[in-house]
Amino acid sequence: MQSLEFYREEFLKYLEMNKGQREPRNLYDPISYILNLGGKRLRPVLVLMSTELFGTDYKKALDAAMAIEVFHNFSLVHDDIMDAAPLRRGKPTVHEKWDVNTGILSGDAMLIASYQFLESYESAVLHQLFQLFNTTAIGVCEGQQLDMDFETRKDVQVAEYLQMIELKTSILIAAALKMGGIIAKTGPKNQDLIYEFGRNLGIAFQLQDDYLDAFGDPETFGKQIGGDIIENKKTYLYLKALENGTKAEQKQLLDLFSVQPRDRGDKIKAVKELFNCTAAVTETSKAIEGYTLKAFAALDKTEVDAVRKQGLIAFGENLMKRTV
Repeated sequence: MQSLEFYREEFLKYLEMNKGQREPRNLYDPISYILNLGGKRLRPVLVLMSTELFGTDYKKALDAAMAIEVFHNFSLVHDDIMDAAPLRRGKPTVHEKWDVNTGILSGDAMLIASYQFLESYESAVLHQLFQLFNTTAIGVCEGQQLDMDFETRKDVQVAEYLQMIELKTSILIAAALKMGGIIAKTGPKNQDLIYEFGRNLGIAFQLQDDYLDAFGDPETFGKQIGGDIIENKKTYLYLKALENGTKAEQKQLLDLFSVQPRDRGDKIKAVKELFNCTAAVTETSKAIEGYTLKAFAALDKTEVDAVRKQGLIAFGENLMKRTV
């Protein structure tokens, strides 16, 4: 198996080959724009890595990698509209650079295009890819709706939050890995195990993102520290603090999340102190470690030579050591 950077570069070359200029420009230019904004390209890279993990040339998975990257970016375009987000990766979002209607229509075209990329596969493989893709796509929509529902609910439970991040974030990572297994025609056991690797790693990734948002290094995180606190998001840290805190601490946290003070720095500081004193930070760290260990346990059970697993092991370890 090659390095993560090798697969990323190969995917970017293929992405460039498939760009082109199409008419009408106001439909396709926004698609090129969002796809060129960068990002880690984790999901398409995982499709390629998984395909080679199970003994098949990564080049056979390039169309599936395109499908999952286009789908992921489609979801970002529509998420940004729903969130009224002005920026994506430091640049104006599609609906800000063009308009909301363009964002909706270009996003719709991206969803359709993601399925078109899968049409290159033989019927038996295509059938499995479509089944997985459909289940994943509706799951992502369900996760987004839950996330929106949580904004106005005051009774969100930890288990519900974990379900939401599994649907919204981790199943797409899991699907990317399983797509590689399908293309490589490995058995159902290996497909299920590599899916579990991705599902658990995806949950750990999102929990770590929650943690970094509050306690990351401002120099490396790339976003404003405390953004989730400012937006009153009910993250794992928040829910654990509410679950563990005394009545006085619970009241303080609820009060802090019911207002938007002029001095946001004071709010962030006070909430972070509550996260620490209620052991929410400790429990979040334990959860990150627990889901990471579950991921590696699933990978270890795959019926593949240990040497071939090293690339995904290194990927998982680096993901969990990230500061951005």
